[in-house]
Amino acid sequence: MQIGELSARTGLSRDTLRFYEKRGLLRARRSDNGYRDYPPEAVRWLGYVRMAQGLGFSLAEIEADLPRVTDAQPAATADELQAVLARKLQEIDARIAGLQGLRAELLAQLQAPQPACPLRGVRGEVLA
Repeated sequence: MQIGELSARTGLSRDTLRFYEKRGLLRARRSDNGYRDYPPEAVRWLGYVRMAQGLGFSLAEIEADLPRVTDAQPAATADELQAVLARKLQEIDARIAGLQGLRAELLAQLQAPQPACPLRGVRGEVLA
């Protein structure tokens, strides 16, 4: 299918499709007239990319970690996908723990009597 049809079927702009192709996330054959010709599996793959982005994966992570769905390579196995998702979950849990620690520190500062401002001296003058 040509880029216009792929764009219509996925809701992605032609520029986005070209960008994905340039990054290697999407492959197209070139017809004799130079038009891009995408395999039918591209629609499914792009849905997979959009789902992964919705789950918090960056394009770099998708490129590096998520198995590709192309006409040359079959879909990811359930075990491969589970491993990638488990690693992402661990990363999210670590970020949440870090944010909870930061929240606790901020709350302690707010609850302390007269929180000390590091920009003010003992008498309240602004330090340079």
